[in-house]
Amino acid sequence: MIPMSIQPLVLPVGAVGAGFGGDVLQMVVNAGLMVKFVMLILLLFSVVSWSIIFMKWRLFRKARAESDYFLERFWEGTEFGKLLNETADFGFSPIAQVFRAGYAEFRRVRKLHTTPSGSGEETIRPVLDQVERALRRSSTQQTSRMERTISFLATTGNTAPFIGLFGTVWGIMESFHGIGLRGSASLAVVAPGISEALIATAAGLAAAIPAVVAYNYFSRRVVVFTSEMETFASDLLSVIERQHLKQQASSRER
Repeated sequence: MIPMSIQPLVLPVGAVGAGFGGDVLQMVVNAGLMVKFVMLILLLFSVVSWSIIFMKWRLFRKARAESDYFLERFWEGTEFGKLLNETADFGFSPIAQVFRAGYAEFRRVRKLHTTPSGSGEETIRPVLDQVERALRRSSTQQTSRMERTISFLATTGNTAPFIGLFGTVWGIMESFHGIGLRGSASLAVVAPGISEALIATAAGLAAAIPAVVAYNYFSRRVVVFTSEMETFASDLLSVIERQHLKQQASSRER
């Protein structure tokens, strides 16, 4: 025998469904002002996040294609002066821009050093030191450029669920406040407000999950490009040094 005091909580499914619509959009429209405000904030977070995702995906795709082509040209033995002029066409490639900064610095610094009568190593060492600094500085700049706006994805992933949870808690508070005013605790009274409030949590997760996945993916791509830039910088210094020593040996043979 069910006590009379809690009988209002036991309702047929059809009666509950008739109390409020099951459409998600209708739940959002019928939600309270604070829940709507939270949903608007989450919508802005989601729109900005997806804009960053598409922008960065395009940037990294072009950077990969241009870097692969540039490295192919570099290891084919293309003259550095000609390759330097071609770097203007590789605006998305961080490796090409590192080469541009390093070789431009090499040409500038080399003019400032006269050739002493000593060994080639003594001649090239001060030049290589300055070129290395230029390469390191350019690598840092390119890494910062690739990381730009990615932090917003991390911010969205960390904060959106809590913003949605705040909207849910606020909506549930309003629902229970309404219950207190009506003096009724039936499921038909409680369910609509709670379901509308839970939409905020779902929206927070919908904004956060893609942002977290994208942040991890792009962060990994930045790490890969940074490692490639460091390797390329080391290779470029070695090639410049070998070419200089070869020129020194040829000049002494004459």
